[in-house]
Amino acid sequence: MKKLIIAFVLAVCFIGAGNAQVSKKAIGVRFGNGAELSYQHPLGAAHRVELDLGLNPNGIGLAGVYHWVWDLSDLADGVNWYAGGGGVVGVYSSSFALGVVGQVGIEYHLEKVPLLLSLDYRPGIYIIPFAPSYDGICLGARYKF
Repeated sequence: MKKLIIAFVLAVCFIGAGNAQVSKKAIGVRFGNGAELSYQHPLGAAHRVELDLGLNPNGIGLAGVYHWVWDLSDLADGVNWYAGGGGVVGVYSSSFALGVVGQVGIEYHLEKVPLLLSLDYRPGIYIIPFAPSYDGICLGARYKF
C-alpha cells in the first residue's frame, strides 16, 4: 500500500496541465492526530511551500512540504487540489526523529471571506530512528493575506 501511495504522489507531481493560481500567503491550523500551526507561501503561479509546526500526543515536529496545485473550478469556483512531498524533523517519544512525507489534498477558497479550507492526507515514514510509517487525514483552516 505504501508503494502505491508513493507512486501515485510521484505520478501526480509530473502532471502539468490545469495548474491553479497560487497568489496569496495563508496562515492557520491543521487538525488531525493533534494540532499544527500551518503557513503556506507561494513560490510561483502553481507552486507553494507549506510549513507546519505540530504538537501531538507523542511529541513535536516541523514538516515542510512542496506543493503542486491544480485547478478544479469545473466542480466549483475556488476549488483546487494539490500534491507534493517533503520532510519532517522533530522530537517524538523523547528522541530525535527525521522522516519524509507526501501529501495530497483538496482545498476551497471562500469568495467573500479570505479563508481557505482544506482536507488532506499526509503519509510519511521516519528514517532516523527507523520506525513504522505513519499517516493522517487533516482538516485545515487558514487566513489568506
